[in-house]
Amino acid sequence: MDWPITSGVIPVLLLALGWLALVGLAVSSSTHWWSRRFPCAVLLAAALTVLTRAVVNDWWQPWPDGLTREVVFWVGIGILGLLLALFRLPPLRWRGRFAALGAALLVLLMSGSQINRQYDQYPTLRVLLAPWLQHTPKFSAGKAASTLSAPGGRTLAEVWHRPAGLPTKGTITTSPIPGVKSGFNPRAAYVYLPPAYQATEPRPLLPVLVLMAGQPGGPADWVNSGDLAGTMDSFAAEHQGLAPIVVVVDPTGSDWANTLCMDSRIAKAQTYLAQDVPDWVHAHLQTGTGRTSFAIGGLSLGGTCSLQLAVNAPQVYGSFLDISGQDEPTLGSHDKTVQAAFGGDEAAFDAVDPLHVMARQKFPDTAGAFVVGKSDGEYGPQQKKAYQAAVAAGMKVTFTEVPGGHDWTVFRAGLRGQLTWLSQQFGLIR
Repeated sequence: MDWPITSGVIPVLLLALGWLALVGLAVSSSTHWWSRRFPCAVLLAAALTVLTRAVVNDWWQPWPDGLTREVVFWVGIGILGLLLALFRLPPLRWRGRFAALGAALLVLLMSGSQINRQYDQYPTLRVLLAPWLQHTPKFSAGKAASTLSAPGGRTLAEVWHRPAGLPTKGTITTSPIPGVKSGFNPRAAYVYLPPAYQATEPRPLLPVLVLMAGQPGGPADWVNSGDLAGTMDSFAAEHQGLAPIVVVVDPTGSDWANTLCMDSRIAKAQTYLAQDVPDWVHAHLQTGTGRTSFAIGGLSLGGTCSLQLAVNAPQVYGSFLDISGQDEPTLGSHDKTVQAAFGGDEAAFDAVDPLHVMARQKFPDTAGAFVVGKSDGEYGPQQKKAYQAAVAAGMKVTFTEVPGGHDWTVFRAGLRGQLTWLSQQFGLIR
């Protein structure tokens, strides 16, 4: 279950078997096959592939970045394998039909494997099957009788002493965070509580990182594909059980929705993230207080959201982590976004668009980290543009490039690599 499926032997084996299966489906001694059925299968596969790209990237636009050329290619290969098998079925007997369908399955597995390698979203079979294998308990956290906070000029790590018997691992639970003020209907959130939070005499008042996934996606992505518990537990192991609390929230409502993280005609997503989420945290958890104890972060769309909330709700979030975000929120094009969100009112969009906000307002008390993949040709330039705007707005920001593109190797590295920086902004460590 933990063997890698995006690197090593397994994807190479699937690639070899898939190509062999595709060649086997394509080759035949029948002249009728070569003159009619094979050309029809190839032409139909090409047409369906082009149609798929046009529908997803140009018409439907279910997510901002669309399908890459590599993904479109492997989608086309999968379609071709399936069509070749279907065109071969009529003259075959049952044994031949099973063989053709088995070959088509290998081609589809190869295509799926190669697409997964593009994003590294499912690095192991355990991660792929996590929705069916894992049971996340419901959130339940009592209040400690006494708490510990750091005095002025000192960090929490300097005054905290790990008690005997403290667990070495944190916990992950799930809980709804309702849109009481916003009216927004999100999916359930995930809450990571580090080992130190399980201390009760006294309990350290830890900072909070509100984290968001991309789109398509949901809160579970950070838990499964992002290895949230492993990343946070490793940090806690190096700091006597101390680590930020992480609340992974849903800013979109579904895999295919895009609220733009704004208060607009689409939804009051900014109110949800800036009021409902912090209100829930304060009501249910014992944490640090004030903007310096709260940060917001995310990947891709979630990264864009984090910058938006940092400039539109700076009284709530004192720092942010923008991993592979965009230079402005989008539904696929600027005109489409402004029309859908604000009825074509450019001034209303500019009032909350982060680059426009930073152009007219300074944020000397806000800290931010931008992270992007070195080979991310689409989001890399946008991240640099947002970073430069943040510098001009007086923010204390960093810009980091890590190996990879727009994929989970970058997203995981972005969180892992910036945890020390975030904890310093929080005053958790020196």
